[in-house]
Amino acid sequence: MPTSLPDTGTQGGGMLKHYPIYTIETECQDCYRCLRHCPVKAIQVESGRATVVPELCIACGQCVAACPSHAKQVRSDLFAVFKLLRSSRPTYVSLAPSWVTEFPDVSPQAMIAALRRLGFSGVSETALGAQEVSAAVAQSLSQGGPRLLLSTACPAAVDFIRGYMPELVPNLSPLLSPLLSHCRLLRRAYGQHIGVVFFGPCVAKKTEADNHPGLLDAAMTFTDLRAMLRQEDINPAALIPGPADVFMPQPAREGALYPIEGGMSDTVKAYAGNAQVCFTTLSGIPTIESALQGIQNHVLPRPVFVEMLACVGGCVRGPCVSSHRPRLLDQLDVFNRSAKPAPETPVRPPALSIAERKNPAPVDLPVYSEDQYVKVLRLIGKFAPEDEINCGGCGHETCRGLARAMLEGLAEPSMCVHFLRKRATRKANALLRCIPAGVVIADNKLHIIECNEHFARLFGEEVLMAYEASPGMEGAALEKIVPFIALFRRALETETDIHRDALRQDDRVFSVTIFTIEPRSVIGGVIFDVTGSELRREEIAHRAREIIRKNLETVQEIACRLGENMADTEILLRSLSEGFSSGARALTEKELRGRRA
Repeated sequence: MPTSLPDTGTQGGGMLKHYPIYTIETECQDCYRCLRHCPVKAIQVESGRATVVPELCIACGQCVAACPSHAKQVRSDLFAVFKLLRSSRPTYVSLAPSWVTEFPDVSPQAMIAALRRLGFSGVSETALGAQEVSAAVAQSLSQGGPRLLLSTACPAAVDFIRGYMPELVPNLSPLLSPLLSHCRLLRRAYGQHIGVVFFGPCVAKKTEADNHPGLLDAAMTFTDLRAMLRQEDINPAALIPGPADVFMPQPAREGALYPIEGGMSDTVKAYAGNAQVCFTTLSGIPTIESALQGIQNHVLPRPVFVEMLACVGGCVRGPCVSSHRPRLLDQLDVFNRSAKPAPETPVRPPALSIAERKNPAPVDLPVYSEDQYVKVLRLIGKFAPEDEINCGGCGHETCRGLARAMLEGLAEPSMCVHFLRKRATRKANALLRCIPAGVVIADNKLHIIECNEHFARLFGEEVLMAYEASPGMEGAALEKIVPFIALFRRALETETDIHRDALRQDDRVFSVTIFTIEPRSVIGGVIFDVTGSELRREEIAHRAREIIRKNLETVQEIACRLGENMADTEILLRSLSEGFSSGARALTEKELRGRRA
């Protein structure tokens, strides 16, 4: 199993490295797609964000290829490689044979020229190491090796066997991978001090670099290669290669078939003395697991060699390829550019020692009791076996798989979509049941999606009977129930909310609010029967108007009477005034006569 840890650990000549796969948490969209595609469920979900668990991961890269938001990323070692190229160490490229599918319009010589322009001292084909592996496997089979021999060309498949099927580790070929074999070959040819950088479609090769820093300085993806070429403004297809632009120390032959399913088997089968061996290819971790589960308990009738590939379709469909062509075309490109193995090739020993014993590294999988499972299953609403519908919406194949992940601290109850839907439905039903109003939800054809009992009661006994026969009345035509269907149509067409405080229909009055839930698709309505309150309001208004009228009459009468009284008073005062004025004038005349006498 991979030994590097995220964000910590010093490997590869003192370079600080984190695990090859990481998550940009802000981009994680809470979709669990990576978990669905991860063959070993090495994903931890916390607060809705999915991150890789290095201790469980086999670096197959399926989560990277599956992530729709590109939140899963592969570690870039560009800085380390550019630093290596600027050093005094001559650095050579180990180029995966699947490069022909990534750059189908570039000739080998032009690709070599582009890599040399980046600063590499030379370019060699990883397929040379594959040929050494094929020779070693053919020799082992011809000498009567184990009845079951598993290939070790794919590091992700090897890590799966070591971690999840450790009982089959003795059946793994005790050999280095083709890449590490090629690194050993290059160091023997050009010196132990050289730098070696791999370019290919694989994430798991980065764990090989992390775990074998003495052989491989860095493993880069084709995505990395494109970034380097872009940064240095190099277009391989536009280059004119020179005489020195050739593969070193020599071109590969049949080893270039390794990227396609059955390619390794074809090269091994070509060696003489293996006629009794059954060759088979297993691609995809689930296929490997299902084919080999329990095989150690059986005696095979003949020797079997199993070519294991973590990626379905082989390396031409690795997680870090950009080709979107039909897979058959990519396989044909690889097949056409490789030399075909000659039949009955004499068995030969490998040109150098590539032996490496694989040790088991079993993943720690705790055993939980049935009571523990029951308690956790209840948290997601699974109280009986029939509740475990195993829909896979959470990313796990079974409800028990999710329960186990929860026990391991890798999952959350909210991951169960079925549980969330049932809980949301219960809450919605409770709200519909308790709201003292008629509530209806309809689709764009104005067919009922959901309604409550209050709604049915608003529109008569027949509608209520229909509701009791089919609670929710799903599919019923709203226009046959609601007399003001035109308002619903207008709200649906205009995507605007409509409110009527007092909508009169015959002898009844409704308060109606219609609102958009999904534009031009789903609308809702809340309806109150306000007939009684409206009548009371009208009665109050009528009585108020009567009182106002009577008050006005009284005021008018008072005003009138005040007017009459004022007139009488004015007449009286005038009379008094005139009387007083006449008497004063008479007295004055008598006084004057007396004085005259």
